[in-house]
Amino acid sequence: MNIQPLVGALGAEILDIDLSVPLAPDTLAAVRGALFGYQVIVFREQRLSLEQHKNFARQFGPLHVHPYIMAKPLDGHPEVLRVVKEKEDRRVFGEKWHSDVTFLERPVLGSVLYAIETPKQGGDTLFANMYMAYDTLSDGMKALLEPLVGVHETPVPEVDPATGLPFEPLRLVNARGEHPVVSVHPETGRKLLYVNSTYTTHFKGMTVEESQPLLDYLFRHATQAEFTCRVRWAPGTVTFWDNRSTQHLPINDYYGERREMHRVTVET
Repeated sequence: MNIQPLVGALGAEILDIDLSVPLAPDTLAAVRGALFGYQVIVFREQRLSLEQHKNFARQFGPLHVHPYIMAKPLDGHPEVLRVVKEKEDRRVFGEKWHSDVTFLERPVLGSVLYAIETPKQGGDTLFANMYMAYDTLSDGMKALLEPLVGVHETPVPEVDPATGLPFEPLRLVNARGEHPVVSVHPETGRKLLYVNSTYTTHFKGMTVEESQPLLDYLFRHATQAEFTCRVRWAPGTVTFWDNRSTQHLPINDYYGERREMHRVTVET
C-alpha cells in the first residue's frame, strides 16, 4: 500500500488498493491508521457497487442513516445518500464549512464519499485540520475556551436549498447537541477545536448575541488556508474523512454541469 501525502496540513492518497473486496486485517489496520493520521484519505479509480461501497465502510463501524432528507437516500439503501447537483441547480448540499451532523448527541466517525459523475472542471472539496486550529491558538485563548460547551443545532427548512422545491415527504425535526469547544479525539487523544459555522449557534449558558463575536473569530481561524487541503474529484474517486477532527466545504464553481456523489457514513 503506497501512501502519498497531499499537502503539509492533512490528507493523503492511498494507491494500489482495491476497495471492492474485503481488506486483509493488516491492510485494514493500515488504512485505519492512515485515516486517523492524515484525517482525509483518497482512493482513485475505484469501481464500487452500492453493496461494495457499504461493505467497505462497514469495516470501520456500523453505518449511519441520516436523520433528514436534505439529500435523498437511494431506494433500498437507506445508508447511502445520493448527493446530486443538477446542471440548473444554483446551490450545493452542505454549502458552508461544517463537520457532519454535529447537532447529534453522538457525532459520527466519518464519511466515505464516492464520485459517480463529476464536472470537467471544478466541484472540488476543501478540508480543514481542527488539530491545527486548536494548536495555533494562544495559551490565553485555549484557557478561555477550555470550559466552554458549544450548542449545535440544525435549522429545519421546508424547501430543498438546491432546488427551491418543498421536501416531500417532510419529516424534518429540530435537533440539538452539546459538545466541548475543546474536544479530545477518542482515537488519537489529541485536543481539537470543535465548532463550525453551519451548526454551532452559541455557547451553553450564553446568548446567541453574546457568543457570536467569539464564534465568528473561531470560524475564521479554523478554516485558514494553511490548515486545509483540496480534493479534486473524478469518477471513481473515493474520499474517507475523519469527521471528528476535520471540517469540509464543497466548492460551488460548476454551474451548468452535473455532479453526483454517493455518501456512506460510519458511526462511532
